[in-house]
Amino acid sequence: MEKHKLTTKDFLVPFILISSLFFLWGIAHGMLDTLNKHFQDMLHLSKAQSGMIQFSVYTAYFSIALPAGYFMRRFGYKKGIILGLSLFASGAFLIAATCSFESFWLFLVCLFIMGCGLATLETAANPYTTKLGPKESAERRINFSQSFNGLAWVIGPLIGLFIYGNQSNVAGEKLSSMILPYCVIGTVVLLVALLFLKVKLPEITEETEEFNHNAASAADEAFHHKPLIKQRHFVFGVIAQFSYVAAQTGIFSYLINFVTDESQNPHFDVAKGPIFLSIGFALFMIGRMSGSYFMRLFQPNKMLALYALLCCVLLPVVSANLGWISLICLYSTFFFMSIMFPTIFALGIKDLGPKTKKAASFIVMAIVGGAVFPPVMGLIADKFNMSIGFFAPIPFFLFILYYALKGSVIKK
Repeated sequence: MEKHKLTTKDFLVPFILISSLFFLWGIAHGMLDTLNKHFQDMLHLSKAQSGMIQFSVYTAYFSIALPAGYFMRRFGYKKGIILGLSLFASGAFLIAATCSFESFWLFLVCLFIMGCGLATLETAANPYTTKLGPKESAERRINFSQSFNGLAWVIGPLIGLFIYGNQSNVAGEKLSSMILPYCVIGTVVLLVALLFLKVKLPEITEETEEFNHNAASAADEAFHHKPLIKQRHFVFGVIAQFSYVAAQTGIFSYLINFVTDESQNPHFDVAKGPIFLSIGFALFMIGRMSGSYFMRLFQPNKMLALYALLCCVLLPVVSANLGWISLICLYSTFFFMSIMFPTIFALGIKDLGPKTKKAASFIVMAIVGGAVFPPVMGLIADKFNMSIGFFAPIPFFLFILYYALKGSVIKK
């Protein structure tokens, strides 16, 4: 039946193009999580200080998501995408141009600019992909698109291997291995921006959604007139997304520290750290691809609840420092986190009609959780050890479990 299809013939090309954006920002994020350990070693930073890398990017999400949403309500999704790609490329080129200064704080400013581009793209692409097909398959569709994001996160750390190859202590050359990767990324992103300039995308306007809204029942009419702050599933969705990104970013950021920590058995050579992160992201990608399929068979919120519960069970084993068992459990959390961002996003904006773009902006703003938590997790690791730091994300997964079971229920 039509409603069970992932997308329709009319939306196929736009769906493919939008899915490519998920791949692009996945590359940026995949590289980002390899940089913590690199900066710790090259610029002699603590774990808490290196957590400022994530802080700078995810603060950009908080700062730009709402303006980006207003921009798209005024000018449409397509122009929002082009704006996001332009900021993304600018940030990448600025990083490449300023590496020789070896200034951590200047690097954070450039990352913030790039993060503004990533946030603008996510504000556009996440809600847009839910609209490119039948309403019934929205959660499956965003999980499928996010699978390309997962694939890119596998590749990103492998680029990090190139960056880790430079161990020079010569002034002005410590960060030189970052120049080529960010130049290439900036160039590719600019080319994609030019492609979007040439391609016609269907614009899903407020008026189109309002038309469907006007055809709704009296109960639906009253529901759609409620302000966003009173839409319970949306408000809890914002909190759940904050919780998820906080937990995810902390776990991703410190996996390399975990596998190279001398108190951990086994522990590995720092130079191979990006490989271990790439393995985790491969499991993350497999989780998203399989999740998109399983959502044909199981309700998305129930899958979300199960996966959140399993993360709560696995993380104490990680913190127990049980050698290979702890490492396997840590990798398992990558798999079970995989569906959380797109599923929470789709559940949070569900049935919001003309308020969808505004709601999407707030949910993207919730990604600021990734700015707040890594420095905190780093402080815990600095005070105790890296294993103990993995206790910290558990409360976030408990809230996601509540959201999946109760908070995501739409009450009209």
